[in-house]
Amino acid sequence: MNLLLSFLLIPAFAAILIFVLPKKGMLREIFAILIAAVNLVIALMLFGKDVSLTLPWAGGWGFSFSLKVYHYSSFVAAASAGFGFLIALYSLHFMKGREKLSQFYAYFLLTLAQVNGVLLADNLILMLFFWEGLLLTLFGFIVIGGAESFGTAVKAFVINGLADLCLMAGIGLTGYLAGTYNMSSIALPIGGLGSLAFLLMMIGAIAKAGAMPFHSWIPNAASDAPLPFMAFIPGSLEKLVGIYFLSRICLDIFKLDHTSWLSTLLMIVGAVTIVLAVMMALVQKDFKKLLSYHAISQVGYMVLGIGTAVPAGIIGGIFHMINNAIYKDALFLSGGAVEKQTGTTDLRKLGGLGAKMPITAICFIVFALSISGVPPFNGFFSKELVYDGALERGWIFYAAALLGSFLTAASFLKLGHAAFFGKISEENKKVKEAHWIMLTPMIILAIFCIFFGIYNVYPIDTLIVPVLGTIPGEHHFSGMPSNMFLIVMTVIVLVAAYLNHRYGVKKSGSGLGAGDHIHYAPVLHSLYDKAEAGFFDPYNWGVKFINWFSFGAFKLDKANDWFYNKFSVKSANAVSYSIRKVHTGNYSLYIIWSFVGLFILIMWFVRS
Repeated sequence: MNLLLSFLLIPAFAAILIFVLPKKGMLREIFAILIAAVNLVIALMLFGKDVSLTLPWAGGWGFSFSLKVYHYSSFVAAASAGFGFLIALYSLHFMKGREKLSQFYAYFLLTLAQVNGVLLADNLILMLFFWEGLLLTLFGFIVIGGAESFGTAVKAFVINGLADLCLMAGIGLTGYLAGTYNMSSIALPIGGLGSLAFLLMMIGAIAKAGAMPFHSWIPNAASDAPLPFMAFIPGSLEKLVGIYFLSRICLDIFKLDHTSWLSTLLMIVGAVTIVLAVMMALVQKDFKKLLSYHAISQVGYMVLGIGTAVPAGIIGGIFHMINNAIYKDALFLSGGAVEKQTGTTDLRKLGGLGAKMPITAICFIVFALSISGVPPFNGFFSKELVYDGALERGWIFYAAALLGSFLTAASFLKLGHAAFFGKISEENKKVKEAHWIMLTPMIILAIFCIFFGIYNVYPIDTLIVPVLGTIPGEHHFSGMPSNMFLIVMTVIVLVAAYLNHRYGVKKSGSGLGAGDHIHYAPVLHSLYDKAEAGFFDPYNWGVKFINWFSFGAFKLDKANDWFYNKFSVKSANAVSYSIRKVHTGNYSLYIIWSFVGLFILIMWFVRS
């Protein structure tokens, strides 16, 4: 129980202490790494434990300070702590000499504490407290990125804040239906108000993970926020937190059935996220921005897999959550290494870096093969399980997932070719390999990509299958996929992506232009132009609506002001002036008016 509290309090108090540490030297950086290491040690000590802690709370309203670590939360907490330590180590060199380091490391440690709180909280209201804290550190992380980052921070805050309002409403409704807010005591059927509660909480979970349509701040953050932030938040922790909670909603709080319309809705969201985001990734000319769209697209596989509500898909979705956090985190780190050594992530200014940065290039190739689903790397096995579940539910979902894999492989062939192969530019001829501090996290993550692929029996059978409890039958999900049709189709898609790349390079004359024949294809060209201009961004729709509403309200206010301050005054003055004009003081005229009035009254009564 002391470990549970330490897991929350140590990084939280350390975040405050960061501000009192001297700014000279590297004391802040070393301190952050030590706290991240302590955080990892505590996570490993809690791994596999089943411990609960409930402290009394006088406030009532169904709230209790309830913490619980069990199999699922313990391994996700260990994963998040591991990524946190690697990012802290990487940042030691990457962030060296930058401004606002105190804020950076304070937000970093506070994020660790809040993620720990989300994963350990057994009470939904307590979980919401930590969940909303992540919204604040998200805003702070982006703001310190530079002068142009405030707009992106506001955008991220608004999008996630609106989704969190849905989450709040869903939690309130769930607590009302269940009579308790303790997650371990809730098991609600889906239907009626239960469906509404599920839907509202689902929105909060997928928004945190970065699924469409709650995604559009991520590509903006790739340009404006510090790169370790991209690896730390959108690349890994938000995927872990969002998908963890989504799976808890589907498996524990509610029992999502594959016959439910909510299951189909989740699969549609997953399929759309996969295809649309990867199509945008294919046409990007910036290393970080391309990766940011893949961070969105890969969420689609997780949502699709869990949404199938069948064992293969759920296991695949959770396995992909872990795998994606590994290689997506690492891909951002490789992009950071390129940025640190060359001063840019603009692919038009890169090329031939493989000879100058061989270790970074090798690590990138491992990560690219993993995210593309090439056997025997980890991404292949989690995707095959998602394919299996999707195909069981309907060929259209399987087709969308396959199309996503084709475009993923195509875009990483383009990215690798443009950045690490081809002719090196004059300004990059003196580039050297990244510092060993930056290389170490990438090498460790590359090893995990290989290990979780070849020895996938450990993560699948030991970490993930127990999350589902008892599975009907004796089906084994680890090892090589048993469905040869899935394997053959994957190989065909990967070969097609390679041939497509060869064709694109020959047609455009460069690796960077390998996707131009898709980008500038009829119909797609105009759609891409609109997408890149933000035409399809729901946030922009909201901003336009607010602008129109504000303009209309302003005009209404001006009209109201004119009516009462000008029209009414002038009308009253005109009437007063007319009355004064007819009052001449002539008694004969007044008598005539009296008789005319009397005549009108008589006629009125006669008609009545």
